[in-house]
Amino acid sequence: MAKTKILGLMSGTSADGLSIALCGAEGEKLEVLKFSNYPYPAALQARIIAAKDMKTPELSALNFELGRLWAGMVRKFCRAHKVPYKSIAVIGSHGQTVWHAPGNKGHTLQIGEASFIAEETGRPVVCDFRPADMAAGGEGAPLIPFMDEYLFGSGCPTALQNIGGVGNIAFVGKGVKTFGFDTGPGNSLMDTAVAELSGGKLSYDRNGAWAAAGEPDLRKVYELLELPFFRRRPPKSLDRSEFTLAFIKKHFAGSFSAKCSRDLLASLNLFTAASIALAFKSFAPRNTRELIVSGGGALNPVLMDNIAALLLPSGVRVRSCAELGLHPLAKEPACFALLAWLALEGRVNHCPSATGARAPRVLGKIIPGRL
Repeated sequence: MAKTKILGLMSGTSADGLSIALCGAEGEKLEVLKFSNYPYPAALQARIIAAKDMKTPELSALNFELGRLWAGMVRKFCRAHKVPYKSIAVIGSHGQTVWHAPGNKGHTLQIGEASFIAEETGRPVVCDFRPADMAAGGEGAPLIPFMDEYLFGSGCPTALQNIGGVGNIAFVGKGVKTFGFDTGPGNSLMDTAVAELSGGKLSYDRNGAWAAAGEPDLRKVYELLELPFFRRRPPKSLDRSEFTLAFIKKHFAGSFSAKCSRDLLASLNLFTAASIALAFKSFAPRNTRELIVSGGGALNPVLMDNIAALLLPSGVRVRSCAELGLHPLAKEPACFALLAWLALEGRVNHCPSATGARAPRVLGKIIPGRL
């Protein structure tokens, strides 16, 4: 049976670029065939992060601007990898989250008008996945655990941690009822601090160099783990807006200066790692002995070392999904390619046990391709 080619797009809460993955789907198997990442200019990243405070006309304009931009990036991707549009069965676009507020009477907003992608390619596009889950009583996040179950559900109990702007974890495997939740900050605090301290010249701590050169404030790190979110039971999710510059200045007022920048990054790095380790220790099913990490955080060796050190006493192996042949930035776009393919076929494409939805649903809004 020939593989069905499906395309996925992801612009995460870090707002640093668009990741595109071409996947081959066959039966219950999914393989990433091609992957590329297209960084955003610093000015665009700043506007996206500030979008939550925009007035309606400006937000509407950004919605269309991103749609046009992404359509052009899809064109560039397909030309570079020699992928004819007609060979693609469906395209999934997560969109750009500008607000996510789960809970009673919750709401969420992802922008990036997908009609431009459908117009460019002539292929059906599925977008706006989160609202249907929330309408069914769920948090609308995390959605990645569905893919984790799809790929790893029949194997040994495994934890899968994605570290984008926000961190989220899933627990899957034979004998495990798949569930997952947001763990806390991903790269958001570290990226925000570096951008502010460098005057916008840098957008992230490359290879964890700043963190490696500093000393973390252990007392502050473990004090922050007492915040209410970390003690809540899942399902739970959050928005990047929970971990902003205001959060850093509130909790690290004495450390926020160029003089203390390395120590601040060491503390934020350890805090992020500790929130992930806490989530694992608190909720991992018995006999879960592996944590597989994806997302931009998997490219930060200091963060990976911190997570590994915190989980070492529990006998847990921590490794990047790159060891499995999957680029850390390819997993999320591949997930939305999968969700789009299943939506087009009218098949369930989320994990109610991860989001808290009352029953299985088919998520996503379908924009038909050209006739």
